[in-house]
Amino acid sequence: MTDFDPGPGLTELTAVRLVEGYRKGEFSPEEVTRAVLERAEQIQPEVNAFVRLLADEALAQARESTERWRRGEPKGLVDGVPTTVKDILLLRGTPTLKGSKTISAQGSWNEDAPSVARLREHGAVFIGKTTTPEFGWKGVTDSPQSGVTRNPYDPTRTAGGSSGGAAAAVALGAGPLALGTDGGGSVRIPASFCGIFALKPTYGRVPLYPASAFGTLSHVGPMTRDAADAALLLDVIGAPDHRDWSALPTAPCPFAAALPGGVKGLRVAYSPSLGGQVAVQPPVAAAVRRAVERLAELGAYVTETDPDFTDPVDAFHTLWFSGAARVTRQLGPHQRELLDPGLREICATGARLSALDYLAAVDVRMELGRRMGRFHESYDLLVTPTLPITAFEAGAEVPKGSGHRRWTGWTPFTYPFNMTQQPAATVPVGVDGNGLPIGMQVVGARHRDDLVLRAGHALYEAGVAGTAPKVTK
Repeated sequence: MTDFDPGPGLTELTAVRLVEGYRKGEFSPEEVTRAVLERAEQIQPEVNAFVRLLADEALAQARESTERWRRGEPKGLVDGVPTTVKDILLLRGTPTLKGSKTISAQGSWNEDAPSVARLREHGAVFIGKTTTPEFGWKGVTDSPQSGVTRNPYDPTRTAGGSSGGAAAAVALGAGPLALGTDGGGSVRIPASFCGIFALKPTYGRVPLYPASAFGTLSHVGPMTRDAADAALLLDVIGAPDHRDWSALPTAPCPFAAALPGGVKGLRVAYSPSLGGQVAVQPPVAAAVRRAVERLAELGAYVTETDPDFTDPVDAFHTLWFSGAARVTRQLGPHQRELLDPGLREICATGARLSALDYLAAVDVRMELGRRMGRFHESYDLLVTPTLPITAFEAGAEVPKGSGHRRWTGWTPFTYPFNMTQQPAATVPVGVDGNGLPIGMQVVGARHRDDLVLRAGHALYEAGVAGTAPKVTK
């Protein structure tokens, strides 16, 4: 691998551009895959985005794809496109260890998760498995099994989580498409910190199997270089699978086809701080406001207003902590000692919760969903900061001196929309004074993933979205 010249810019191309290049014969999937694997090996020592690179398998898939394109018979929408898979999702032939020393790599590993299966059917090239905190439990990416994942802009800082490896890989050119999971912000948080686009689709839009221990909070979503790539990826993975009884039918029209609609005439609610509930860093607030003003210039009807809810963090904790207790319920005392100490702590809290506690949290969730349903009768989209802060020191669950106890203290804009199952994306809209990315969150009504993607795409087209990551050594 080390004697291969990656070539000019192949690792910086979007999936849409790669497919176009394959069609025109400008370059081959094998050339691109070699370049991406070289890039992945280059970045791995500093950012630690991968738990496993699959060079031999990826090159074999790329050679097969190259031959299909040579014959003019591509297998699907993303034939030959390098793709990564978060190590929470099953990838056939590869262990899925979920960041935990309690899971053995032994076994046949002979099944794909639904989203992975759809990508395989469309000819994607699987580059490797990306890092996650243990069982995806927190909003930063470090684990006993794989160590700390670092930010592409400043390796002393966190990439965010729990899909931190996926975000870092996309930002640094180690594959334009990534599968992440999001139970409380886990595609949006790292995408915001790493300066890329990510979408948590409407719950059920992307089937999930095995079912998450965190229940219907957890979504599978695209993490990409821009909104057009996310739409392409969602068109591939947003297909029903019999293993998930809550999976939605295929969308009535391709998401990629809806992108040119723009934002003209859309009713956009802009909430800078959820009614003063969130303290937002001034550079973040300023960047988001500038992006909102651009939406208005593009023809959206923007109103500064707030959704009608108070912070549902206590109910979220009940749902989240009980899920953590469930995922570890069969571990013995020795295995529990191997767990991330923070995870062990919330598992103990979750184990003390009763069924009545859980159902009371479900009641809060249902009321929150009702309020947001009513809100979206007046507004097509809600826009907020994705996070109130930019990336902080790597290896910590919360920023030093913040006073927060858990990761939910600095993610108040993300987890409410896991509770309501709405589509929510993050769009990179600038950097702070330290050059760290800032994300803007775009939330739609349930089943209106198309509007969320349209708004994100409009910002890319207008030159508002998109930041170039620093290249690590």
